Amino acid sequence: MNLNDDDLFRDAMGDVTPLKDTANTLWLKSPSTKAPRQTESEAEQENFLTRGDLDIVPLNTLLEYKADGIQQGVLDKLRKGEYPLNASLNLLRQPVETCRQAVFSFIMQARKEGLRNLLIIHGKGRNDDSHANIIRSYVARWLKQFDDVQTYCVAQSYHGGSGALYVGMRKTDKARLDNRERHAKRSR
Repeated sequence: MNLNDDDLFRDAMGDVTPLKDTANTLWLKSPSTKAPRQTESEAEQENFLTRGDLDIVPLNTLLEYKADGIQQGVLDKLRKGEYPLNASLNLLRQPVETCRQAVFSFIMQARKEGLRNLLIIHGKGRNDDSHANIIRSYVARWLKQFDDVQTYCVAQSYHGGSGALYVGMRKTDKARLDNRERHAKRSR
């Protein structure tokens, strides 16, 4: 018996009835089998944070960094916790690669939103080769790789003490312009 496609279709659909109320039917889009195309901005933002060889920072060494041109008073005020925190990131008990991705995304998002003061909780270990101290050492290295990170230092005890860092970000161009306009109005 030689059946054509129309006959096969009619046999398969013989007992099917049409939907009664199609106005309330939600038709789901079939998932795409192609990978989403990256935009130019996403391609530029590839994670540049280094992996691999790491100099472990001893536990008794306080983490602190100040970029060239940043006043000591800014670091002192950050160390005292006098700047209000805009966002925080918790890296406790996370694998190194997850922390690397999280720190990159966190700093890039903070820069995009114009956030100035951040808290990164990395934890602290009991000895120099503990996982928390390895993360702590990596975070110290990674933060220096961002142009927008001006300074960082150990947090106050109520924010995590030596298991956390305050991070001071560079002002965005828009914030700098707003500041200039606000102070110019006062001088008139």
